[in-house]
Amino acid sequence: MSTVLQVCEAAKAAAPAVAQLSTARKNAALEAMAAALDGAHEPVLEANAADVAAAREAGVSAAMIDRLTLTEERLTTIADALRQLVALVDPVGEIVRGWTLPNGLQVRQERVPLGVIAMVYEGRPNVTVDAAGLAIKSGNACVLRGSSTAIRSNTALVEVLREALVEAGVPADAVCLIRDTSRDSVKELTRARGLVDLLIPRGGAGLIQAVVSDAQVPVIETGVGNCHVYVDAAADLDKARRIVVNAKTQRPSVCNAAETLLVHRDVAETFLPAVAADLRAAGVTLIGDAEAQRLAGAEPASDEDWDTEYLDLRLTVGVVDDLDAAIVHIDRHGTRHTEAIVTEDRGAARRFVARVDAAAVMVNASTRFTDGGEFGFGAEIGISTQKLHARGPMGLAELTTTKYVVEGDGHTRG
Repeated sequence: MSTVLQVCEAAKAAAPAVAQLSTARKNAALEAMAAALDGAHEPVLEANAADVAAAREAGVSAAMIDRLTLTEERLTTIADALRQLVALVDPVGEIVRGWTLPNGLQVRQERVPLGVIAMVYEGRPNVTVDAAGLAIKSGNACVLRGSSTAIRSNTALVEVLREALVEAGVPADAVCLIRDTSRDSVKELTRARGLVDLLIPRGGAGLIQAVVSDAQVPVIETGVGNCHVYVDAAADLDKARRIVVNAKTQRPSVCNAAETLLVHRDVAETFLPAVAADLRAAGVTLIGDAEAQRLAGAEPASDEDWDTEYLDLRLTVGVVDDLDAAIVHIDRHGTRHTEAIVTEDRGAARRFVARVDAAAVMVNASTRFTDGGEFGFGAEIGISTQKLHARGPMGLAELTTTKYVVEGDGHTRG
């Protein structure tokens, strides 16, 4: 087994060749990767079944098993996501801005690949393919370090992708997998200074904090989502019921699922019993404050519940006096991921948007829309909850940096 640094060195060696690929060759590689996945369902699903069986035996939660599980339909969707990248505009070479100085020098700022992008992520094999595809389209090599729960699936997927790259004339090491799933391998990756240009941890709060604390390479924090839906006094309550149920139940195991519902006191008596019935019908357990207990039959909430990203069919519910109280609560307990307001009062919506500090703010829409695919970016590599250099869903443009190109005609500086 190659060491972590050897894997990173291999990716670093492949990166210049990937950076020089034309858009046509990158797209051909993506098509080849998608076709290879279409033809490899049997070995990939066999590997995934072994991962799922081991996870069940280890007592992994149902939500985490859902993230881990691949099916024929999901594999087709993953391959189709690669094909969708083909249709997207290649960011490499884009002129961000340009101008001519009074002395005649021509200056332009253009997008270029970052180089080597490394990812540390938990139990989601689809991330393996999404990350590889985004890396190739943006002209980068990638180093992938998944979790032990998905190691068989990830190994099978990467083998398929690497073979397809070689057939397309792209170095296999453009996509590299670290097969060591120990904690030490993560530490080694965080210290691969000079080999890794950007490290993206994607998973729970513990994983992200461990990476950020140890990192000696640039890191973008992603994913932890204690997302709120606030139902305002001026909300259309039928609309609010649909949004709340979708935000919580459409796929509860992901970071943009709602974890807390806040309801204005003026509509709580009407709204909470109705939405509680909807949520319970979908299998959701409610935890809440005294008013939520009275009106929605919620279990008592602890102090920790308000800060918890459940990633499961559990929802914390609170009644607030007004919009300002909702914003204060979100500021105290949110993770700067996605926050939503349901209201027909445009003034209230504007105040919420202006004052809530989050990567995405939804007005009369489910939190589940914070997603690269839903935003039209194609498959995303993660959702950044920090402010530099990317924030929110990270697509192709966020996987590039820029360089300045200055053209003169014998210019010298006096």
